[in-house]
Amino acid sequence: MSIDLHLHTTASDGRRTPRELVDLARQVGLRVMAVTDHDTTAAVVDVRQYAAACGIDAISGIEITSVHEGVDVHILGYFLDPDDKQLSSFLAAQRATRLQRVKAIAERVTELGMPIDVERILLEARRNPNRSVGRPQVARALVAQGYVADTREAFEMWLGRGRPAFVERPGAPPSDVVALIQAAGGLAAIAHPGRTAIDDLIPQLAASGLDAIEVYHSDHDEVAIAHYAHVAKQHNLLVTGGSDYHGDPARDLLPGSSTLPLQEWERLRGRLRDGHGGQARHS
Repeated sequence: MSIDLHLHTTASDGRRTPRELVDLARQVGLRVMAVTDHDTTAAVVDVRQYAAACGIDAISGIEITSVHEGVDVHILGYFLDPDDKQLSSFLAAQRATRLQRVKAIAERVTELGMPIDVERILLEARRNPNRSVGRPQVARALVAQGYVADTREAFEMWLGRGRPAFVERPGAPPSDVVALIQAAGGLAAIAHPGRTAIDDLIPQLAASGLDAIEVYHSDHDEVAIAHYAHVAKQHNLLVTGGSDYHGDPARDLLPGSSTLPLQEWERLRGRLRDGHGGQARHS
């Protein structure tokens, strides 16, 4: 049974529409999926409708960017109510901040001799206020202009932390985002800790109510998986996992390339049956 709880669509920085993503999920044999677009739940309803027609169990999800001491910390939310008013208001503010950051990054790359059509990126977001944009769209613009070979090079050379066009973002602390997800009826998980190297933060988040760790991820090798499985057990946290599929040709991934074991999925579902936060209404 293939379970992928970390997928992205064109509602944020994925390259496939909700329908296209579900079609691909069906082709690769997913049985359970969650779209976790950045700072938006715009694709949740469509994905769940298309998935149901394909016999796939799709749960609501999101990936929210929080900030700790200047470092981005991504928090995944599952089983939440995508129409929760407090969550929706917070996400609208997050997306507005993203627009300002994209403008600032575009100014940086222009100063570096690589002008891009930032208005095209911003226009897409203005046409659909629920659309979330960020550095990946800038990276694609750099590729389109021939400044870099692919998006990986764009981040490694220009857009990543410490690179010439990097712009820090303001953001809520991780503990606030965890609380926000739970208030919307969801479970909160820290995303790809092996990529962001935030191990020191996990005990603090666990103490403040974090529900889970994303142990299984396309950037986690066997050593990292074993390590974060141990960390989860140490702090009595649930385990999540998924491919983090965006459809980017710079990464050779498909939905289901990293999957959550069935027993861990059952533990997540069991937490809902135990009445955590009332999420069962949205599962």
